[in-house]
Amino acid sequence: MQYHALALAVNQGEVDLVGLEGAPLHAALTAEPRIHSHRLSDRVFRSRASRGRARFVWMSAARASMQASALLSMLLRLPKPDVILVQNPPALPTLAAAWMAARLRGARFVIDWHNLSHTILAVRLGERHRAVRALTRSERRWARRADAHLAVSQSLADWLQREWQITATVVYDRPTAMFVKPSLEAANDLWQRLARDLNLGPRRIPIVVAPTSWTLDEDFDLLLEALERAERTLAARMGKADGATPDLAVLLTGRGEMRADFERRAARRDFKRIAVRTVWLEPADYPTLIGMADAGLCLHQSSSGLDLPMKLADFRGAGVPVCAFDYAPVLSEVLTSGHEGVTFHEPGQLATVLMALATADLTTVPAFAAARTWLAANASERWEDQWPRVAPAFTASR
Repeated sequence: MQYHALALAVNQGEVDLVGLEGAPLHAALTAEPRIHSHRLSDRVFRSRASRGRARFVWMSAARASMQASALLSMLLRLPKPDVILVQNPPALPTLAAAWMAARLRGARFVIDWHNLSHTILAVRLGERHRAVRALTRSERRWARRADAHLAVSQSLADWLQREWQITATVVYDRPTAMFVKPSLEAANDLWQRLARDLNLGPRRIPIVVAPTSWTLDEDFDLLLEALERAERTLAARMGKADGATPDLAVLLTGRGEMRADFERRAARRDFKRIAVRTVWLEPADYPTLIGMADAGLCLHQSSSGLDLPMKLADFRGAGVPVCAFDYAPVLSEVLTSGHEGVTFHEPGQLATVLMALATADLTTVPAFAAARTWLAANASERWEDQWPRVAPAFTASR
């Protein structure tokens, strides 16, 4: 929603951005006088248990109830809006609270669909669980009351029309102007800090960046298997590393519940030729890391098979090819092999790309080499340029 807020503000709109406390906003938003940020506390539930279905459902319900009350209270205190725009997921508690606030204040209620909330819950509980069925009914009920809809993919828009009789305007994720190739000075400065903090060795090595939210819809087992295969092959071809000079760095960004478990499992592998690190970056450093990467890595596996990972747009904006898990046909809406990057289905295919990057021999992955050339010649449309075509959706009727 930060991109939406910035686009609205740049187009002379006054924006109240409401969300949970956590990571700081990007400097572009904090510097924009028309954007006013409002944070809701979530401290009570930060240490909630993630194991056990019954406890998870109970804690999630309690959390949603408290958040709904806080969100509605916040929306009723803010200056009267013309439009309340909500990103879904999560459907609870935002859809009901936003709809009620919109009706009480005479505002339009618009949903920006990035996925389906009930399919995400089904990953944890199973499709037949009563909580999943209840969430499906709730998500559909409140969705049908919205005044307009945006969808991140054509596949998702088609599903909404077919299953719930909802018409949505397709708005693909696009990079903002901050995702470009960084200056040599900025890239060198960040590399020096990363090399020192992450023990990457004295020389600059190829970097693969994997932005992740550390959730169940990302396959870290597949990644570890691919890393092990690439490590064994590199060691057989080039001998054992001296411990100070790995041939490739794979950096996984972000925070989430599965990060600590991955770090423990990766540490047990004792990678030498490939430096596998997790890292949390400040908002100002993140676009620089994306732009200086030799490749992006996308592990996303959609819970619905209908959504698209936003990280693909960021890499394309910076002209960096991606290696993405081919989880569903919807991926073809934004990625063509040899253009934006390459796809993989199993660990061996990913290991081949990693070895090619480590050895600087892209002849073994011709589609990846072609993608570098294609991206250099084809600039990506920016979010700011797309927005004038999106704005009419806010005035559309249901």
